[in-house]
Amino acid sequence: MAQNPSTAPVLFDRSLLLARQARAQRQGPATFLLDRISEDMAERLSAVMRDFADAADVWTPGEGLRLAGARTNTLIRIAPAESPDEALQLAPQSLDLVLSGLALQFVNDLPGVLAQIRRALKPDGLLLAAMIGGDTLTELRQSFAAAEAECEGGASPHVAPFADLRDIGGLLQRVGLALPVTDVDRIIVRYADAFALMQDLRRMGAGNVLTERRRTPSRRTTLLRMAEIYGERFADSDGRIRATFDVVWLSGWAPHDSQQKPLKPGSAMASLEAAVKRAPKTD
Repeated sequence: MAQNPSTAPVLFDRSLLLARQARAQRQGPATFLLDRISEDMAERLSAVMRDFADAADVWTPGEGLRLAGARTNTLIRIAPAESPDEALQLAPQSLDLVLSGLALQFVNDLPGVLAQIRRALKPDGLLLAAMIGGDTLTELRQSFAAAEAECEGGASPHVAPFADLRDIGGLLQRVGLALPVTDVDRIIVRYADAFALMQDLRRMGAGNVLTERRRTPSRRTTLLRMAEIYGERFADSDGRIRATFDVVWLSGWAPHDSQQKPLKPGSAMASLEAAVKRAPKTD
């Protein structure tokens, strides 16, 4: 069940997010993550032996999931929501497929959005999404925290909290999606320095949009110390730094009678005890 919008915490300033994504498009976006996700999503869909007549792309930034959209007759693009209630305005049981790339990590009410998607799927409809999660940008987070502790006596949030793989799998079950699957694709990107990484983040429209973010620019001394710490802790032998991006993949199906179901307790034809007894002995 979706959370009440009045009680779901507002972690992200979605108006600022859209403004920064629009600026990134105007200035020339960095699309390497989205391009990889679009290719991977098309490959994952190719393994599903069925047709998808009606599909929607929910909030994917930029030009969306062009390659994945080739598997559908109709792909509706849902524009990102600014309002905290994050309503999708999708008709119940209207879609065979819902896709989303690099969007759900900036959702304030993720259970509510997943519940809306579940209601919009036809029986045996599929949700397939990729979002940033896990240990993404852990190096930048640690370097900022250490630099601010040294230079300013305390740390402020610069990198958004990201969902854990197990938490996402639990959410899929909670909203009523069947056969939930989650996995992580860890991507390590190398940069000349921390400032080159931060430039790429701006070109992704993925700067700090936390509602509790610091409202004044970081001090020059703090930024320089952050970059120094980053290089000390997370550089390879050639001096280039590493940046982690964990892409969390999630999928689930609207329930349908044709889907596999777990056996009822006590309905198995053979007991574990009997199977153990029949197992061959080893020396």
